[in-house]
Amino acid sequence: MALLLCVVISPKEARQLKLSEVPESVDQLVDVIKERLELQGDFLVQFEDPDFGNALCNLTTMSELPAEHAVLHIVWDSDSSSLNQCIGSVSSLDTASVHSGDIRSSWTDSIQTNLRHVTQWPSPFPIPKLSYDVELQLRKGNETYEKSKKGLDATREIKMEILDKIAQAIFEIKSYPEKDELESVGSSLVLKYPCLKEPGSITGYEGWKTSIKYKLGNFRTKLRRAGCNEVDVNSKRKGGTEDNSPFTLKRPRRGEVNHVRDYPQHHSDFTLEEERLHLVEEMKKKKRDQTLIQHKMELTFSLRRKEIVEGQPMVSEVQERWPALFSCEQISQEFCRITSKDLLESFRGSPDIYVPRLLRLYWARKGAFGQKMEDVLDALDEKTSDILTHRKIAALRGLPIFVRDDTFKFFLQCSASDTEEQVIRDATVAILSVHEDDDALNAVNVAVVLEGAIMLQDLPDLCTAFAYLFGLLYTMNIDSPKEMFYTFEAVQCIFFDLGSRCSQRIRSLRTKLQL
Repeated sequence: MALLLCVVISPKEARQLKLSEVPESVDQLVDVIKERLELQGDFLVQFEDPDFGNALCNLTTMSELPAEHAVLHIVWDSDSSSLNQCIGSVSSLDTASVHSGDIRSSWTDSIQTNLRHVTQWPSPFPIPKLSYDVELQLRKGNETYEKSKKGLDATREIKMEILDKIAQAIFEIKSYPEKDELESVGSSLVLKYPCLKEPGSITGYEGWKTSIKYKLGNFRTKLRRAGCNEVDVNSKRKGGTEDNSPFTLKRPRRGEVNHVRDYPQHHSDFTLEEERLHLVEEMKKKKRDQTLIQHKMELTFSLRRKEIVEGQPMVSEVQERWPALFSCEQISQEFCRITSKDLLESFRGSPDIYVPRLLRLYWARKGAFGQKMEDVLDALDEKTSDILTHRKIAALRGLPIFVRDDTFKFFLQCSASDTEEQVIRDATVAILSVHEDDDALNAVNVAVVLEGAIMLQDLPDLCTAFAYLFGLLYTMNIDSPKEMFYTFEAVQCIFFDLGSRCSQRIRSLRTKLQL
């Protein structure tokens, strides 16, 4: 079977490679690439995985490659001089140069290189490798500390090297770490280099933790001046806007890995706006190219996030500018770009684990929650078919009751003969279930409502609607409704495992579910 490859050698060089047969192993493929493209030096091969929105993945087996054609990216292990030599030597007659426009679409459209993929704060925190001379001094300091318990009197140069490298390592994971996360960095530092422990300190790293905090602030300032979008959205201060509105720090939400990322290389506001306009035109067609839509949505992610986080527009404005965003597929994709988690799989998988335990809790404490909880459990008892789905729905309906939230304005219901606009008119964030006039138990339509308008409808069940609503709140950077605060916090911390910090009420629920 023939295989057509686009091999991206560098940001400015790509080559088309036609293979009459597929190599049996990755090592053989590397040898073929080196021979046919006349490349020198060691490199790693990555490929654009269509199952994950063309995200770059390391190629470990040939079966991972898409059939017939694929885009490969070469990650060089050697220095740039070797790379330049390799690029200059590419002249195989069996290859054809790729058009410059195709080059840009093949590598700049894959913005995953700008995206973070770490979903949890690492424990213990990995202290980065320092310069050779500093590592040498610290190693000798550790040896002295082990013998005499005498710490190292770190010079200013040593401290600056440590703080600079740690600030960069932290920002690669999270731009605004929490207090306990900074605590873990300080703890890991003195654990790796005990000679840096501070005498007289209870923990031995209080001073280091404070220094890391301020160094990270200075690092963000440098990045802001350099034009980093993620910190630039927080550049305005109180009184700096025309309406003199108070400044609000736009921190990432719980579990956000990619809050506001930088634009792809060689792209600007102008070029990304052009891509957005192409996307809008594609959405006007009856027969849409879903591959193209996915491609453009990936490319314009950073522009879209900057508009939403910095400008805080109304949902209707975002719908007008980004119509492709309000489909089930793109809500899931955008949620994955922001959190690096699969929306539906995460939400469906966790309830499968917790539904039996939640229902046991509901039955055990049914009397403490009054008639509302009894209605939920009685409705479940009346079901005779599709029991698993109805158990999940009962667990979800009972959750806000159990954590003592108010569902009156959230779970909306109406009959098929009612006017939906009147029911949802004042709803900010809600789920609407439409029933037949003579059947109040089975919904014929489940819809997601934001700012008094239906965003999605004809969803199969309440759990699916809640998952897409949860994804939309992250996509639109909208806070969960106050009357349902603890319900959404439970979904974040327990179902999606987004962040470790939560309120005492949800911490207590999580403990009960783990018993």
